[in-house]
Amino acid sequence: MVKQILRKEDNGFDWFDIFNPSIDDFTDLKERYNIKDASIKDCLEIGHLPKIEEFEEYHFLILRNIAESFPESSDTLTDITNRISLFYGQDFVITVHRNEINFLSELIDLDKTNKKLKSSKSLVNTLVSSSLKSFETLIISDLSEKLDDYEEIVFLHSRRKPFLRKVYYLKRQVDLIRIILTLYKDIVDYFHMPEYQNIYTQDLRDIYSRTNTLYRNISENTAQLLSIYFNIESNHTNEIMRTLTIISVFFMPLTFIVGVYGMNFKYMPELEWYYGYPIIIGVMMALSALIYIWFKRKRWL
Repeated sequence: MVKQILRKEDNGFDWFDIFNPSIDDFTDLKERYNIKDASIKDCLEIGHLPKIEEFEEYHFLILRNIAESFPESSDTLTDITNRISLFYGQDFVITVHRNEINFLSELIDLDKTNKKLKSSKSLVNTLVSSSLKSFETLIISDLSEKLDDYEEIVFLHSRRKPFLRKVYYLKRQVDLIRIILTLYKDIVDYFHMPEYQNIYTQDLRDIYSRTNTLYRNISENTAQLLSIYFNIESNHTNEIMRTLTIISVFFMPLTFIVGVYGMNFKYMPELEWYYGYPIIIGVMMALSALIYIWFKRKRWL
């Protein structure tokens, strides 16, 4: 569905917004702005990562922004992010998207004299900045809090296993977003070239640098948390094995004695001793005491 938001006669450029696009939506716009079929094909396909392409009559951008909500177990590009495709030139902007996007709706509802709408470049720069800010908002309001909760589980709780699946998906989400941010660098660098550079493009670079740093830090923290978790689990397993080993050492000599005198040979003189039973019990208790003292001196208990 094509909707015209701004007109060139009133604002200096045309802005068309296409929601849930089909090939028929581009019939008139393609001829009007000389848009190439390859760009339209890329626009309609699902799953592209951010990129920018420059043509003689226009520029083509694909932006990714964080979806308003997604399941905790999401780890795919289409689940975690929404996509906006942009065609823009000096006197037109075409935004194309399949999902409702809050910051885009807010721009559409702005007063037509707002400085964000004073030119096609200002509008595109605002869309790129808002897309990047959605990643920053996610890490500050959601991912960082999740990581803090998981750290508390690792260090302060004895039951840790259910959280491992959650950390796995958190790591997958962070890694995917870092890939997207890596590709955003080309777009940010493009708008930072001398012919496009202004106060807004500097702000765009600041947002990108800050967001990229935050995701690099949380990626490192998540990897460290997983490493700490596995170390703690390994130490816990070693403690269990140590306890079982100590118990087995206590019972090895006792089992040997019981095994010897449990043999049913006819001639075993000790079996006829009047004090044989209490003597064996005493020997077993003495051996246990010696083993206990030995472990204590070695500081194994």
